[in-house]
Amino acid sequence: MRTLGRAAGSAIAAAALVATTFSTAAALPEDPAAYPAGSSATWGTGRGFDTCTAPSLAALSAWRASQYRTVNIYFGGVNRGCAQPNLTAAWVRSAAAASWRILPTYFGRQPYCMLGNKPHRYTSATSSTYGAQDAQDAIAQARALGLLPGSALYADVEHYDRTNADCVLAVRRYVSNWTVTLHRAGYLAGVYVHQDSGLRDLSASYLSTSWARPDAVWMARWDGNPALTGWPTAPNSQWAGRQRAKQYLGDHTETWGGVAINIDSDSLNAPVATVALSYRVTSSVPLSARTGPSTAYPLVRGWAPGSTLSVVCQGAGQAVGSTAVWNRLTDGSWVTDYYVSTPSNTTYSSPLPKCTYPGPVTSTTPLAARTGPGTSYPAAGAALPRGALAWVMCQRAGSLVGTSRVWNRLDDGRWVSDYYVGNRSATTWSAPIPRCP
Repeated sequence: MRTLGRAAGSAIAAAALVATTFSTAAALPEDPAAYPAGSSATWGTGRGFDTCTAPSLAALSAWRASQYRTVNIYFGGVNRGCAQPNLTAAWVRSAAAASWRILPTYFGRQPYCMLGNKPHRYTSATSSTYGAQDAQDAIAQARALGLLPGSALYADVEHYDRTNADCVLAVRRYVSNWTVTLHRAGYLAGVYVHQDSGLRDLSASYLSTSWARPDAVWMARWDGNPALTGWPTAPNSQWAGRQRAKQYLGDHTETWGGVAINIDSDSLNAPVATVALSYRVTSSVPLSARTGPSTAYPLVRGWAPGSTLSVVCQGAGQAVGSTAVWNRLTDGSWVTDYYVSTPSNTTYSSPLPKCTYPGPVTSTTPLAARTGPGTSYPAAGAALPRGALAWVMCQRAGSLVGTSRVWNRLDDGRWVSDYYVGNRSATTWSAPIPRCP
């Protein structure tokens, strides 16, 4: 990870040390994210790059000629060393509108046994407080840049001496409180870790009831191999539901479209940032916004012809005109895509993500995904191991499993029982997930 320079000073006042931390033992390791209305997760896949200073928009445009489709941003943290003259909310919106996925990286406090010279650190006694404090600051910084709830925010945990058992404890406490605090605000929790320290220790505590497990891991191993499986320090069954990224090549310069940037190279199949994009109302009469993706849902308001909408994501709903796609807005309401200026009025439109609300699989054995909402339907594809994210698009009633008849339709079309997915309820519907059409 790029760690050039020193932070100018601490962004966390001493008084902040008394802020609330969370007791994590009651609901762990699968602590669920509390997604608010107007949120969604976003999935990034393929190749990405990270660089110390966010590139200019002109540089990103030139780099569309490359294999890379995800760019990281160092969006906060007391140990962030590089100036960020380009990094504004307008930059984030423009990059997302140009189909770049954004990997938000927070360079906060580091373990006291870190193998490096970063000045701001935590001990086992302060790690819980700083994990929560850094997460709170990350949430504020993310919101200021327009990174919506449902986004994954990645804490940078640099390589450390894992022979120091007290320091390993400090890392686990920090990451657990980082995770729980982000989840309370509706964000997903990621961590950037070295393969021989952070990844080993988080893998060893993957099922521990003492610590909240992060939703995604971004592993540094500069071996030139972009594979997201076959890692030597974490089995394939861990973080198996689009929850992995790898920094496979470090510190080199590449030139694309005539623009040279010093980067690290990454591969990913993992949650990234969610950013609202602007589109216009194309109808000749006011466009109805509703509480769900159908005209059967109550009216929230009407949008005048030509109005600008802030669209978070797209989901399936009632067919209107040539499409059954509906758009979720930042206020949580829904409008039919047929009367919105997205690239397509027949199907889903890039760069908008599908509306998804991932929850961790909680069953102790792999969870079967089925062709329909019931145990009588045949299993389809690979089962989801414990801790995998189930990327839920909508819910429908089905056969009773445990205490719930709710079934989740995943974004790949398969179904899993909601009883074994961590979210707000194990007995009934979970807001803000819509009902399936």
